[in-house]
Amino acid sequence: MKGLMVVGTASDVGKTMICTALCRLLANEGVHVAPFKSQNMSGFTETLPDGREISRSQLQQAEAARTEPVAEMNPILMKPGANLQADVLFMGVPAGGTDGHVFREKWFDKGFDAIRQALNYLSNQYDALIMEGAGSTAEVNLMDRELTNMRVAELADVPVLLVSDISKGGAFASVIGTLQLLSEERRSRVKAIIINKFYGDASYFEEGVAFIEQYTGIPVAGVIPVLENHGIPEEDMDRRTQPAAAGVDVYEQWADHVKKHINWPLIQSILA
Repeated sequence: MKGLMVVGTASDVGKTMICTALCRLLANEGVHVAPFKSQNMSGFTETLPDGREISRSQLQQAEAARTEPVAEMNPILMKPGANLQADVLFMGVPAGGTDGHVFREKWFDKGFDAIRQALNYLSNQYDALIMEGAGSTAEVNLMDRELTNMRVAELADVPVLLVSDISKGGAFASVIGTLQLLSEERRSRVKAIIINKFYGDASYFEEGVAFIEQYTGIPVAGVIPVLENHGIPEEDMDRRTQPAAAGVDVYEQWADHVKKHINWPLIQSILA
């Protein structure tokens, strides 16, 4: 299928926002595009007209893509509860409660089937999919039964963009370490790197870009500065964001900001 997957070196690096921007940029070029996140742990959900639930972030990404949200965009939704328990929904329908260990051991096959069914449905309905991973793509203790990152990229047979957050420091180590922890086959899927949440003038990071590209052999597709007033609610936390100016299309504003700071032709060539 045509698409790409955005994975991260850690949680909260900005995968959701990057996917949101890519959905709008492709929609602006006439591409019938859909967002997809195989498994999302989030207490922020939305109920669709058919009564099924998806995470708020996939609904927002569908809005950015100018398409109707459907539960297949988020086939596994886990709503956190007390004592490390979570309510699990498959295709937006409640399936019971569990914890992470039990889910990995007993519900893995059902989850993988749900992901496959959702991908088949969306690939028949859309020109392209913008797929979002979860957490870090290099959690070696989880790789054997993960349903969120490189296994899903392999199932869909799509290229991968790797995103790192530079705002807290450590971007070099996180990018290089993540790539080194992936198998050679999985590492070969990573076609570009995005450095996100840069404070200041991104041109000051040109030496950093050169180092990463030389060390990894993978192009840096962009260094994206922080946009404080993007006005888009956070994916899975109630962290306050500065509102956008009155009358601004928040998805358009964010997509324009991202496009100014990425190599858009490179992204398009990866998606092709």
